[in-house]
Amino acid sequence: MQQLTHDIPNQLSNVLGSLTYFKPEIYLTVLFILVLLTDLFFGKTSTWLCRAIACMGMVMVLVMDYDQKFLLMKGSGLQYLFGNMLALHGPAVSFKMVIDVLTFILLLYFTWDNKLKAHKKGLSDMYTIVVGSVLGLHLMIMAVNLLSIYLAIEMVSIASYLLVAYKSERLTTTEAGLKYVLFGAASSAVMLYGISLVYAFTGSLNLTVGSPMIAHLMQVNPLSVSFALVLVLVGIGFKLSFVPVHFWVPDVYEGAATPVTAYLSSLPKIAAFALLVNFVTPFAFYKGWQGFDFRLVLAGIGIATMIAGNFAAVLQNNVKRMLAYSGIGHTGFALMALVTFTPDGLSALIYYLFVYGLGIIAALALTNYFENAEGITDVRDYKGLGFKYPLASVCFVVVLVSLTGIPVSAGFTGKLFVFSATYSVYQQTKDPWLLAMLGTGALTTVVALFYYIKIPLNLFLKRSELLLSENKWSIKLVVLSVVIAVALIVFGVFPDLLKGHL
Repeated sequence: MQQLTHDIPNQLSNVLGSLTYFKPEIYLTVLFILVLLTDLFFGKTSTWLCRAIACMGMVMVLVMDYDQKFLLMKGSGLQYLFGNMLALHGPAVSFKMVIDVLTFILLLYFTWDNKLKAHKKGLSDMYTIVVGSVLGLHLMIMAVNLLSIYLAIEMVSIASYLLVAYKSERLTTTEAGLKYVLFGAASSAVMLYGISLVYAFTGSLNLTVGSPMIAHLMQVNPLSVSFALVLVLVGIGFKLSFVPVHFWVPDVYEGAATPVTAYLSSLPKIAAFALLVNFVTPFAFYKGWQGFDFRLVLAGIGIATMIAGNFAAVLQNNVKRMLAYSGIGHTGFALMALVTFTPDGLSALIYYLFVYGLGIIAALALTNYFENAEGITDVRDYKGLGFKYPLASVCFVVVLVSLTGIPVSAGFTGKLFVFSATYSVYQQTKDPWLLAMLGTGALTTVVALFYYIKIPLNLFLKRSELLLSENKWSIKLVVLSVVIAVALIVFGVFPDLLKGHL
């Protein structure tokens, strides 16, 4: 009892001290409550108001991210918060800034989908869910305790389930929502079992560098440790959608509303990469760690993911399914930067994920544009539409050039940074798995050209009889796509403009 009485002031002091470095998350909490109350008091007519509040709130959160970055620069550069449950450092702030910028774009985009906009309940609830999920994403990025990791993932997962099934009038949407929930529940259960095994082996959940957990794991049977760590990786891999926990992606991406697909393909994936960095780092930099080889396992997963994602995408004609498989391929490529375990690799990863996020959101927004305008989702129905919608079609080509990784685009620069960081480590270590990843990355980049080129080929090189469409199309989607396409070219030519802020 005396020990507990003594610890309470120290715990309170730690909590109060942590709040200084927790401002973006406090703002997100207040924003979530504010959007929720706005929806509650104004009902169906509050969509525009909830959207305005959410957008302005995300700008304030982004300002707090910058404030957090400068606060870290004045200090040690690393802060453990709330009793080592969360860790704040430079890369974590950069990941949060990427998430917040892409969230702002998505909040603008949601009402520009005709089918989603026609939802009888309105979209107020959706803005509440998205803001709440961003808070969970921030926690995922900073989590360095297995308990905080699990809670943050569940927080994001619940929001994702609600978004996928938000518009459930169509059978495909209902099926997508059900599949996502079932796969998500299974992966969470598997991950929780892995966490329980780690705790049973060590009596600790702390993943901070220098934690006694790893020393305790080295005294346990290596096969048992590997089994537990694989189970934890399955839970993280579900969010990353790498092989072999990627089967849910095509059906869910196709069945969900297109703006929701844009959300799923960018935000949770980026936060999951940050989480994977937090999880792997203590093991990668622990001297004498002879157990589970994370570089070997993640390199193998990355190679399999690049091959499976890109080759499966070649066979697709539905644009959303094609982009779903291409997203799996991009996950595998990004793992290449992660397995370098170097600051340059981490910097390349952040840059690559940001330009990928911009590219996939723009690609899905343009898919949405043609769906709104012509009611089509099959790439073979795009024949000749490049002459009917020239601006949108040119933007589509620019975005696909970036996603492929063709020179002058930001996607090419991002891939160059990843290749450079990986090759630099290979020169030092001569690790054959890094060389295998480099070769696979180069091969699958060529393969990507074969399926991405289907869209420009049909838009401009194949002709069909063009008829006037009675469907409503949104000039706002074109404006958004133009801005992102220009940004992808500018960041490709002048990468320091982006890297200087990340």
